[in-house]
Amino acid sequence: MKLLLQRVSEASIRVDGRIIGEIGRGLLVFVAFEKGDTRQVMEKLGAKLLAYRIFSDKSDRMNLNVQQVAGALLVVSQFTLAANTKKGLRPSFTPAAEPAEGLRLYSEFVDWLSQQNIQLATGQYGADMKVSLTNDGPVTFLLDSQ
Repeated sequence: MKLLLQRVSEASIRVDGRIIGEIGRGLLVFVAFEKGDTRQVMEKLGAKLLAYRIFSDKSDRMNLNVQQVAGALLVVSQFTLAANTKKGLRPSFTPAAEPAEGLRLYSEFVDWLSQQNIQLATGQYGADMKVSLTNDGPVTFLLDSQ
C-alpha cells in the first residue's frame, strides 16, 4: 500500500465536469493498493497518515497532524503509484492489486477513515478524475507499507 500525501489549502475532484469531492485545508491523499495488502496493513498505514506531523505549529515547525489543525482528507484512488518503474521506459503495473481487490480495499479504507473523527471527501474509484489543488508549501510525502 502506498499513500502520496500533499498538504493543501484546497483541493477538489471532478468527474464528468461535476465536483464530487472537495476540501479546504488538509491533505490530498492518493492511495494505491498492491498485491498482498491486507486490512491490517491498511489500518496501520491509515493510522500513520492521521498521526503524521506535517502541519506547522506556532514556531513554524512541522509538528502537528491533520486532526490537530482541524484539517480534512480528500482520498483518491491512484493505482499508478503501485507501478514498478525500475526497468525500461514503460511502467509495469504487476505489483498493483487486481481491480476488484483494489476496489474492496479502497472501500474498506474509506469506511475506516470515516470512523476516525475527521472530515472526509473522496474521488470515485476507477473514474477519469480531474484533480485540482493548491499545494501548501509545497509539501508532499510518500508513505509506503513496505
